[in-house]
Amino acid sequence: MKLSILILSLLSFFYATQNSTTLTLQVTEVKNDQGLIRVLLFKGEAGFPDDEAKAFKSASVKIKDGKAVVDFGPVPEGTYALSVFHDSQNTGKLRTNAFGIPRDGYGFSNNSMGTFGPPSFEKAAFKVTAGKNNVSIKLR
Repeated sequence: MKLSILILSLLSFFYATQNSTTLTLQVTEVKNDQGLIRVLLFKGEAGFPDDEAKAFKSASVKIKDGKAVVDFGPVPEGTYALSVFHDSQNTGKLRTNAFGIPRDGYGFSNNSMGTFGPPSFEKAAFKVTAGKNNVSIKLR
């Protein structure tokens, strides 16, 4: 009896690890290695692109050789969008000039762009499906 419970437990663990859904983001074309890359992952349009309180997950990672990698780990299947910026002075906020134009690099999933502002959630949206999901964003 104990042996069958152990075998069932091991099989369920093996099945769960084989069918897990993960999300990894690679950010490229970062101007320099100063500061951090700040990322917000949204599951739905509420709060997109900059309301950290409404983000599904957030991350801040170091930059190496003009690139940064964020491993979000297990993420449920669904539709998501990412917003990213280079926080070169480690202030926690996107620096802009007097006209609101970003002074540091920024980007969105699908490398989407908006007209006179950020893109809509729909333009930046991508699907996370079973297995390993990899997304890449080039900073502007």
